[in-house]
Amino acid sequence: MNRKEFLASLALLPLIAKSMDLKSLHQFTQKLLPTEQMPVLFFGHGSPMNAIEENEFTIGWKQSVQVLPKPSAILCVSAHWETRGTFVTAMDMPKTIHDFGGFPQALYDVQYPAAGSPELAAATKEAVKKTSIGLDEDWGLDHGSWSVIKNLYPDADIPVVQLSLDYTKAPQYHYELAKELQVLRKKGVLVIGSGNIVHNLGMLDWQNQNGGFDWAIEANEKFKELILNNEHQQLIDYAAKGKAFQLSVPTPEHYLPLLYTIALKDKQEKITLFNDKLTMGSISMLSLRIE
Repeated sequence: MNRKEFLASLALLPLIAKSMDLKSLHQFTQKLLPTEQMPVLFFGHGSPMNAIEENEFTIGWKQSVQVLPKPSAILCVSAHWETRGTFVTAMDMPKTIHDFGGFPQALYDVQYPAAGSPELAAATKEAVKKTSIGLDEDWGLDHGSWSVIKNLYPDADIPVVQLSLDYTKAPQYHYELAKELQVLRKKGVLVIGSGNIVHNLGMLDWQNQNGGFDWAIEANEKFKELILNNEHQQLIDYAAKGKAFQLSVPTPEHYLPLLYTIALKDKQEKITLFNDKLTMGSISMLSLRIE
């Protein structure tokens, strides 16, 4: 090869690399062709201790996936990754993030070594047209993600990516963005929202492990009614529904993952509620499956 031919070949390298990336993405999306659309899950995740305890909530989580086909990958929207802009984890091996304090050492010792999926990250970026999705190489899996998924798939044999919450955007924006993820359900991807519908840490009652304040009970019951009746616009406009809702959702990060799940519901699909219990006065563990 002479010098001119060598320089010409160098000029083609970016095009070849781009072609390889597109081919890899095509192979990934071709591989993820399930026989039917994957369900969608929302988990009230509660305390990080649920990662290492066996209790009624973790039992409910485990039972919720026993009837599901095994996913090819998981896309999780966790309350604990807030960013300016929207990002998706794109590393090969996400780290286990212990984003909490004051718990037993056994909890900090937990590692959830699920692989990531740069291919799913790219497919997510391609699916969303509402905004530009950034590919993140730094975050990993926070406890809103791994503390739940560890109970669902303890062998860590399913790739997991996380999608962040843009804290600068209103609930309507998140709902509309979530709708664009629908295509992933048809490629074997299990979409999980992880938060708590009622979540007010400032009003916790540590002596009331098995009950809720009157306002929390009121909001939880109304939220269930709206969910089951497909009243999505009212769920989006929760802040205008009175004091009980404002106390239940003082900040949006734990509530928004619910919108990411209900936005993906087709009209003919059913919703199954489980783990319907209030704890410590101001936390709802209500969870749901859409299929």
